[in-house]
Amino acid sequence: MLEKLQQRWKVTGVNLVLIIMTFAIGGSLCGFAGRKILLLTGLEKGIIWGVLYIIIITLLWPICVLMISIPLGQFSFFKKYLKRIWNRMSNKKQKTVSIAIFASGAGSNAQKIIDRFRGDHSVPISLIVCNNPAAGVLNIAARENIPTLLIEKKRFMDGDHYLGELREKQVDFIILAGFLWKIPVGIINAYPQKIVNIHPALLPKYGGKGMYGSKVHQAVIDAKENESGITIHYVDEIYDHGKIILQATCPVTKEDTPDTLAAKVHALEHIHYPAIIADLVKK
Repeated sequence: MLEKLQQRWKVTGVNLVLIIMTFAIGGSLCGFAGRKILLLTGLEKGIIWGVLYIIIITLLWPICVLMISIPLGQFSFFKKYLKRIWNRMSNKKQKTVSIAIFASGAGSNAQKIIDRFRGDHSVPISLIVCNNPAAGVLNIAARENIPTLLIEKKRFMDGDHYLGELREKQVDFIILAGFLWKIPVGIINAYPQKIVNIHPALLPKYGGKGMYGSKVHQAVIDAKENESGITIHYVDEIYDHGKIILQATCPVTKEDTPDTLAAKVHALEHIHYPAIIADLVKK
């Protein structure tokens, strides 16, 4: 059951424990406060008392869980959780935000992003854009029944940047998941603060042209760094330069190789990238 909840809410094991604690403490606080309020009325326990108690705790519960969520570090989760409940109760139609994933390689991050939004009709993955006809991400797209766009460099860099195809798919957000070409200014201007990238190191170190994959990890090891990690950032006109959204770290040991360090970094990518994207598109 706990594993199903963790998958449904897309949280880590630690966060799941804190969320359950918030529910429990918030519920207890709500019940306690409801009884105290009813004591002030002087009513004897009965049908009217029971009806009023239900109404009071229904009104108090969101306030109580939000209060408890703050010290337990789960405010963001419960804010979204309560918003979803309100939308369902009011039958409020959710805004649709369409995503295009740009990828050049195997597509492990793309798969995690697809998994994160599976079944969420408010955030469709409408397009996979790829510059490599042999990339594994194209197989993922075929398996997931997601349309693909195979691009060539001259048109992408110097032509119309395929903006017509992006508009045709009504793309709202562009997510880079191992995409190795620089994004041209024309696309950046068309999608201001709507293009997000993940870099396998702690920027501003080990970024820039040519710094990708094992080259980054080898540079970190050669510099004898004690830690590495990921940087999720907005994309601007300069390689690996845009405003940082989140960084997460992992240790670098003397025994690490580019492959072992890559495995640590990939683990961070798969945990944080889909979650951050969900936060950004649902703001």
